[in-house]
Amino acid sequence: MHLTLVGLSHKTAPIEIREKLTFPAHRQADALSDLICGVQVSEAVILSTCNRTEIYAVTTGAQDGVDAVIDFACGHHGLDRAQLEPYLYVSQGDAVVRNLFRVVASLDSKVVGEAQILGQVKEAYDHSFANGAAGRVFNKLFRQSFEVGKRVRSETAIGEAAVSISYAAVELARKVFDTLAGRTILVLGAGKMSELTAKHLVSQGVHSVLVANRTYERAVELAERFEGEAIRYDDLFTRMRDADIVISSTGATHYVVHRADVAGVMRKRSGRPLFLIDIAVPRDIEPAVNELRDVFLYDIDDLSGVVESNLEDRQREARQAQVIIDEEFRAFEAWLESMEVVPTIAAIRAKAESLRTEELDRALKRLDGLSEKDRATVEALSQAIVSKMLHGPTARLKSAAAEKDGYQYVDTARRLWGLDADGERAKRAHGLRGLLRLPEKPRKDETGEGLGS
Repeated sequence: MHLTLVGLSHKTAPIEIREKLTFPAHRQADALSDLICGVQVSEAVILSTCNRTEIYAVTTGAQDGVDAVIDFACGHHGLDRAQLEPYLYVSQGDAVVRNLFRVVASLDSKVVGEAQILGQVKEAYDHSFANGAAGRVFNKLFRQSFEVGKRVRSETAIGEAAVSISYAAVELARKVFDTLAGRTILVLGAGKMSELTAKHLVSQGVHSVLVANRTYERAVELAERFEGEAIRYDDLFTRMRDADIVISSTGATHYVVHRADVAGVMRKRSGRPLFLIDIAVPRDIEPAVNELRDVFLYDIDDLSGVVESNLEDRQREARQAQVIIDEEFRAFEAWLESMEVVPTIAAIRAKAESLRTEELDRALKRLDGLSEKDRATVEALSQAIVSKMLHGPTARLKSAAAEKDGYQYVDTARRLWGLDADGERAKRAHGLRGLLRLPEKPRKDETGEGLGS
């Protein structure tokens, strides 16, 4: 088995590419079913956010597993592999675990320390678990990754100085307007990101909140939280005339706001500027909107670098977070090793018990005439001898297996006890402890360095 990761992120691909490889929640079940239906992929989790799409997989082969995941991604979205592959990064073995832990700790986020990513990874795992795509390995790996996220948030101050994408949008709005006090915002879409952005804006003095959503009841629900006003979707552009700031984050797969729509709005605004922030992926607002006079459009890629204050503090806390990641990686590595040593100890005890009963039966046949009490005494004696002889070695074997290269102790023990034939040893070498090993010819990761470097 091999741990395999295929992905792209804000570091490797522009938004025009990222928006072509998204897996929204309502498509996850079908996508996961397609991914694990073949022989190459036995477990899978698909993480799809504004800034990254990463497909984690347990594969039966190294290169074949990578090819299977890439072919799935291209086939599911109707993309040409040759066009997509230059933007992809591939990791295998222990690099997959470290990548996941860095992602959930927000060290790989566009804004280091942002809080949303832990919930997004949990949601991705929940989809996998609910659809039967998470098994023994990913159930352990992803649940441990949640502990990484919790520890980083509680044991470092990485979240105190950091800003999320939604807060970065607020900071950008404050740079465009001298003050947000008394401003009116229009929130298009009633999802979590829209709500969080609206919350930040209101905390900065925004006076009125308008909410538009295709499902009017959802618009009413969100508007009530801010003592705002829900508007019918058909009235969107009529009421946009009243707004100073538009925050758009719908789940649409195409533009919902076009240049012509905004041009019509601007003719009724008497030269008042309109600030639009499109935080959706795929984008909601046609880029040509930015060509209009007095209109300022920013998409999610424009938000990078908006908030640079406290960067040094965040990076210092990130170094402490990396220490936590290293600790948790060693814990996961030890779990994999324990999965090997536990059945080995059980097999040793089973073999010893078989030898004990065999020799006991032979001895009792020679000791004819023993009473039942004496026979029970002899059997108890044989059990005690075997138990005492095995206790020390097996306890030390379990402890040694948790050390670096501990699998060598397990292999030696199995060899000494004759537990594996040669073919079985080779097969076990590709089992759980093989997950953290790299293939013989590692592919390049997103930094361009050889995996394992």
